[in-house]
Amino acid sequence: MTKFIRMKKVPDCVSGFDLKKKLTLFCALVSLSQVHAYTISFESATGLEKVQQQKSISGQINDENGMPLPGATVLIKGTKISTITDFDGKFTLKADENSVLIVSYIGYANKEVALNGKTTINVKMQNDAASLEEVVVVGYGKMKKTDLTGSVVQVKPDNLANQNPQTVQDVLRGVPGLKVGYSSDAKGGGSLQVRGQTSVYNPNGAGHNSPLIILDGMQFYGELSEINPGDIGQIDILKDASATAVYGSKAAAGVIIITTKKGKNGKPVISVTSNMTVNTKSAYRDVYSPEGYLKYREDWETAKTYGVNTASGQYEPYIASQVGQVGYFSNPNDLGKYGITQAQWLAYQPSGLTQGKSLAEVWGLRLGLQNGLILNNFIAGKTHDWYKGTFRTGLNQDYNVNISGASDKVNYYLSVGYLDSEGAIQGNDYSAVRANMKVNGHVTDWLEFGANVNFQDRTDGDITVGTGTNYYDANMMRNSPYANFRDANGDYERQPMGPTIGGYNYYYDRQFMELERGYTVLNTIFNAKVTLPLGITYSLNVSPRYQFYYNRFFQSTGNKNLNAANIGVDRDNGKNFDWNMNNTLAWDHTFNEKHHIVATFVQEVEERRSWFDEINARNIQPSDALGFHNTANATRANSSFSTADTHQTADALMARLFYSFDNRYMITATVRRDGYSAFGTNNPYATFPSVALGWNLSKESWFNWDAMSTAKLRVSYGKNGNRSLADPYVFLANLRSPESTMGYIDSSGNLVDMKYLEIDRMANPNLQWEKTAATNIGLDFGFLNDRLTGTVDVYKSVTHDMIMSQRLPTFTGFESIVTNLGEVENRGVELSLSSVNMKQPNFEWRTSAAFSYNKNKINKLYGSMETILDANGNVIGQKELDDKTNGWFIGKAISEIWNYRVAGIWQKDEAAAAAVVSQRPGDPKIANNYTADDVNGKPVYNDKDKEFLGQTDPPINWSLRNEFTIYKNWDLAINMYSYMGHKSLNGNYMNQYNAGSLYTNNYNSFVNPYWTIDNPTNDWARLDARGPAGAGTDKLYNRGFIRLDQISIAYKFPKELIKRLNMNNVKVYASVRNVATWSVDKNWKYFGDPETGGLATRMFNLGFNLTL
Repeated sequence: MTKFIRMKKVPDCVSGFDLKKKLTLFCALVSLSQVHAYTISFESATGLEKVQQQKSISGQINDENGMPLPGATVLIKGTKISTITDFDGKFTLKADENSVLIVSYIGYANKEVALNGKTTINVKMQNDAASLEEVVVVGYGKMKKTDLTGSVVQVKPDNLANQNPQTVQDVLRGVPGLKVGYSSDAKGGGSLQVRGQTSVYNPNGAGHNSPLIILDGMQFYGELSEINPGDIGQIDILKDASATAVYGSKAAAGVIIITTKKGKNGKPVISVTSNMTVNTKSAYRDVYSPEGYLKYREDWETAKTYGVNTASGQYEPYIASQVGQVGYFSNPNDLGKYGITQAQWLAYQPSGLTQGKSLAEVWGLRLGLQNGLILNNFIAGKTHDWYKGTFRTGLNQDYNVNISGASDKVNYYLSVGYLDSEGAIQGNDYSAVRANMKVNGHVTDWLEFGANVNFQDRTDGDITVGTGTNYYDANMMRNSPYANFRDANGDYERQPMGPTIGGYNYYYDRQFMELERGYTVLNTIFNAKVTLPLGITYSLNVSPRYQFYYNRFFQSTGNKNLNAANIGVDRDNGKNFDWNMNNTLAWDHTFNEKHHIVATFVQEVEERRSWFDEINARNIQPSDALGFHNTANATRANSSFSTADTHQTADALMARLFYSFDNRYMITATVRRDGYSAFGTNNPYATFPSVALGWNLSKESWFNWDAMSTAKLRVSYGKNGNRSLADPYVFLANLRSPESTMGYIDSSGNLVDMKYLEIDRMANPNLQWEKTAATNIGLDFGFLNDRLTGTVDVYKSVTHDMIMSQRLPTFTGFESIVTNLGEVENRGVELSLSSVNMKQPNFEWRTSAAFSYNKNKINKLYGSMETILDANGNVIGQKELDDKTNGWFIGKAISEIWNYRVAGIWQKDEAAAAAVVSQRPGDPKIANNYTADDVNGKPVYNDKDKEFLGQTDPPINWSLRNEFTIYKNWDLAINMYSYMGHKSLNGNYMNQYNAGSLYTNNYNSFVNPYWTIDNPTNDWARLDARGPAGAGTDKLYNRGFIRLDQISIAYKFPKELIKRLNMNNVKVYASVRNVATWSVDKNWKYFGDPETGGLATRMFNLGFNLTL
């Protein structure tokens, strides 16, 4: 095990991973498999000689209704000899008359037929009961897939095991109607959103527009990183109101139900999985190399000389300044293109400024290189690659072991896993230990108990290299390539750009920092089930959860860049205790073989509490040598401490009735009433009803379309609520302690400085639930005996009584009040398809595809109205006011972009037109849509010139997955997905890299194309471009993209070989994640990845699984 552990992460260390030994072991196993393959080939050759003496066998393969099955596979048992039935279900092959034939077909159970001397056979296939009885978790129970009336999608993580999904989000990516975010850090993960954003209320950390997570039947309060993907048996995504209504108050944004694995009957099974992953940067903004840096500065300085040549009327260089001094800022070793000598080039300046200086020094000074460290290193040719020091090749290690089994009385599954991840950025590290124990036992025939205990200890914080792109961000990539990484003594340089400029060196700062931050979590579920007469069951489920948070951060005064009064120790401790309990009574009964009833009744209560303490110890005296272990010696005047505690409760009652007649007609009706302490005292409760109908058309006697094997129509309507709030006390007035103090004069006339409390929020006892009403129409279909299956859903959801902040008049003393206002609508369509394209004995090809489209729209906001005037100023109507401050507009998407439109770039023959708006060629043209307020032909820019340009949330999402099984032992999978139809604004094209005097102070720049007289692009502005007065200059970019997300390949060693080693399964697999990405906008590549907007990573994985 120790050979897999990466050593301490410092810039000069090496990995302890022994690649040579691993490759040797892998090659040995492959060699063994090849020896076995040769043996099989020899035996097959011997069998072939026998076949030449065998008889011709013919037959007919039909389904259970007597219809022919074209494309069925007929295999001689114990051999690789097979054939496929023709269009009429007939086949012919040569076989020994005592052979056994195996007949297989998609959607039907395999059937073995012994010839016993017969040369002609007729076989009737039966539907595969396992596929018909596939179980879907629907909340407080399970249902057969054929009985579903709501919109539910199921995912089996084991089908993706060869890709080594590190997070639950990796498993869910590609589900229709589910938007999964992308995270490039070591921890991974990403946001989740079902069927669009349902509310404008979206505070950070509240998860208001995120789906509810259910783990093994109980609400899950943690984060998805606590769940090991390898422990998941299946995931069911509930999308429409009928399916989610059983969770009422928390289900408006959808529900994701995760069911963990359990043991299977038989002897104990031990599974060992190991994965090694190499993590590299695949996309991010580049900075200039030393050569590019000099060219960039040359072009920047040359651009200052651009002007109109009065003699020629042309826009040319060396006109506005350095008149006639062509090549003044150019490399003195590359002057031939200007037709001047180095002596002429030097003569552009008085001899007193050049005498005694080298050509390099003169050039550096002309380019504005600071006279000192930067200039001296330039002259000496001394450079450092700061970009390379920011990124790295990370190594991820993921080890998991589980043991499972079951008998008639006990079922168990136990697992433990260790994950250590290194991100592509230096210092970005994450590690976690995860363990799970799931046990269920039958005490008697009518009583069973179960326990599910999930433990995690994880780091959740690191000290990474800064990668911010604002001028004030500490980002060492922007240090000049001529800055110093180490000083003369070999130590990390404190001021890499010199004492005047400073600069930033992560490695220097990192020496004086120490961090321990993370969580320890114990998530438990205990349940008891009593089986009563008449098909009635009673279940008690309790899920207490403990979460402990710790943060110990230290910055030493040894860092001479920092002030002791502002640094020291941060020590935070937090504890969460949540529990949920439900009592469930269910009755499942079938009578007269056609009437099936399932009635479910639930009573539920929950309580959530949290405690948080924070200490910020500063200016620790006389020494901070004890690091974060000492806070007592902090200077009180510079230090602070604070606390934050919360307490919230909820309860609910739910009833659901399912009725099915003859598996043809189904109805599900649900009603749930919820109460929550965070809502106003006048409205703590709300009721959420739903109803859904299902009609299995393919079961009707008149349905005679042979090609269509499955047809089921679903219709549902229901209401759900949303209670996810940033603050559980939001309806109450709030007392807080301000940072300032209040001055009083005491009886002696002395001024006394006192702390005080103030009310900073107005109470709203009428605050109520945010509610979403949704309608869904769906069709489940299958063709060619379900060789092609799919689902199409059309939906509409309307959220009203949204939780919003309404502005208040100033005389109230408050800026706003939290209340219920507005309405948001989502409409969309979803399509999913699965097909078996080809199924041969030695080759199988399966495809799954998904498509979803969602249109988001704000119907109402605050209810404030404004009059509508015609061209003559007459009132012709009214309309509701938009909220321009937040960018919310009636009739538009929540993420609508309303801004000025960049119409292009002023070109060199448009200098006069550009001058009208005080611009130059190379500056952006801004569309002047409203000209009535222009002054003497000069545009005046204001809101009337802005346009609706699109939305930032992608309305279109599709995914495509192809799986291939080759010679039964090889599996290949290729997965891709896409988001389309969304846009964003970005101002990087302006090349304004002197914000905060970055250019002046010799900092490097991110690589962008830029406009010059010789490169008159219409996509990029000149260096240090400027927009017209009063107008924004951000440019619109299409953020659509297609990502080749995964390619994975796996090899299962032959059963005959591994049985000799007393193993059940041995599998070796490899995968590449984020193989390639194609952006719709060709220019976005300069800004990074189109999905993240910046950093993206590529991961190469090699793993194996052993099952004993």
